[in-house]
Amino acid sequence: MRPAAIIALFALVWLAVSGSFTVPNLLLGIAAGALSLALIRGHVRPDGRRIRPLKVLSLLVLFLRELALSAFKVALLVASPKMALKPGIFAFPLTVDRDFEIALLANLITLTPGTLSVDVSEDRKVLYVHALDCSDPAGMRRAIAGGFERKIMEAFR
Repeated sequence: MRPAAIIALFALVWLAVSGSFTVPNLLLGIAAGALSLALIRGHVRPDGRRIRPLKVLSLLVLFLRELALSAFKVALLVASPKMALKPGIFAFPLTVDRDFEIALLANLITLTPGTLSVDVSEDRKVLYVHALDCSDPAGMRRAIAGGFERKIMEAFR
């Protein structure tokens, strides 16, 4: 079934359920039908990749959670009297390959307290990340790969 027909069907169901057959309510039904279809199917980009709105929302939730946790950890590090920090830069091998995905990952890392994206290699295979506490770079690589990078690939592929 074509998307326009599905949206029209959703709009008709909306009119029947709401019991109000007005033009504004019809427009609301069309908008709700289009949004429902977008959430179910996702958007297909010209390069054949999809944008999945629910996965984008999942990425946003992950970012907000990491933002809160990292802010708390940085506050504890800074407030501790000894401040046992081991700052450093580590190389993160990229699985994402498109400029948009790399830029999004770099920005999410930079916006998370305690980390900063420094540079991307010429071949776009490695992202260099500065961490306030780089005592476990392998663990940080795993966390980024299993968190932000995985969610980006789920949302935009």
